[in-house]
Amino acid sequence: MDVIILAAGQGKRMRSVLPKVLQPLAGKPMLAHVIDTARSLEAGRIVVVYGHGGEVVRDALNAPDLAWARQDPPQGTGHAVQQAMPLVEDGGIALVLYGDVPLIGAATLRRLLAAASEQSLALLTVGMDKPTGYGRILRDEAGRVQRIVEEKDATPAERLVQEVNTGILAAPVARLRQWLSQLRNDNAQGEYYLTDIIAMAVADGLEVITAQPDAFEETLGVNNKTQLAELERIHQKNIARRLTDEGVTLIDPARIDVRGELICGRDVEIDVNCVFEGRVELGDGVRIGANCVVVNARIAAGTKIKPFSHIEDTVMGEACIIGPYARTRPGTVLGQDVHLGNFVEVKNSVIADHSKANHLAYVGDADIGQRVNVGAGTITCNYDGVNKFRTVIEDDVFIGSDTQLVAPVRVGQGATLGAGTTLTKDAPAGQLTVSRARQVSVPGWQRPEKIKKS
Repeated sequence: MDVIILAAGQGKRMRSVLPKVLQPLAGKPMLAHVIDTARSLEAGRIVVVYGHGGEVVRDALNAPDLAWARQDPPQGTGHAVQQAMPLVEDGGIALVLYGDVPLIGAATLRRLLAAASEQSLALLTVGMDKPTGYGRILRDEAGRVQRIVEEKDATPAERLVQEVNTGILAAPVARLRQWLSQLRNDNAQGEYYLTDIIAMAVADGLEVITAQPDAFEETLGVNNKTQLAELERIHQKNIARRLTDEGVTLIDPARIDVRGELICGRDVEIDVNCVFEGRVELGDGVRIGANCVVVNARIAAGTKIKPFSHIEDTVMGEACIIGPYARTRPGTVLGQDVHLGNFVEVKNSVIADHSKANHLAYVGDADIGQRVNVGAGTITCNYDGVNKFRTVIEDDVFIGSDTQLVAPVRVGQGATLGAGTTLTKDAPAGQLTVSRARQVSVPGWQRPEKIKKS
């Protein structure tokens, strides 16, 4: 079985410099969703038909398992499939999909493929109360499909038909090649319609078998930003339903966005307006507070992320408490029971078990041991304007508030740094290190008075 994906549409109604099939749905291009579904079907070959100026599409999604065919100029769906035919082989089935129909499901397509054979063509159809704009499925008195008529070419009686064509079909390659060579463009649009092959199949004695999708929404296409937004909500609703079916507590299923893969353990709770990007794994009992963004992270059991925190490319151990308003940047690795409080930022650092930075701190390019207390206002000065250096803080260190650690520097085990210290040399283990200007009080000093303007 080979898959042909039609992705040559210009998408003028998108009013965007980005090609239509590259418009994002749940954080990745619409066409990428269709390609991933095709891959799940274990297709022998996936051929993507792109259009003039669509090299950006090929550049964005090119992969070793994809073949590309160019349609220039566009002359209809039948013409588009013709461009792909040199890249597929006779003796199998060709499945035709669309790059702007991103929600089509693998289960639906497997059912459609099961109905296709060398002696039958399988067509995906849906029933609609208001089928305006869709091609109608015309059947004979025995209920057998005879042909498809596009709305602009349909008679008033034909337009009353409520069974419509989705455009998705599966056909034997050799027959498809033959039918495509016979297409004509004497219609209202002056295009070569793929739908015309249905009547050809009937004339050749093949049975046209129809199948229906698991959900009507799978067949919805996108032509403008309004439709794209509507599909985004449908997709996110489906994701939310899957999560709650798996036991995840969503405080409001209508207010979650998953733009990648979200894997949850037991008794996970997610509050409103959270965004998950890339691959995110949440262990048992993890709590995500409201308005958090989590990107490519692995968060172990029992950890609590408080509201308005931003977690990116981070690994967290069990029972951590993060936020509110905390940020972990790429390369952050936290042990168990680590606390990061409000307005604490960590980047490219390892913080071991039971250490805390509860207020207003920046930890960058650092290795912090166990049971370390990082006081409010502490920063690691890791960048000299050209190069970055690491700070090492060993176990059981206490760092007073408003401390600057100028890397490269090491703080020995059990050391204490007094508040306001600027550390430029290693601090010995087990000792108090203080670096401050002497405090002076000047008796009799008076504030200057404001000079009155004449």
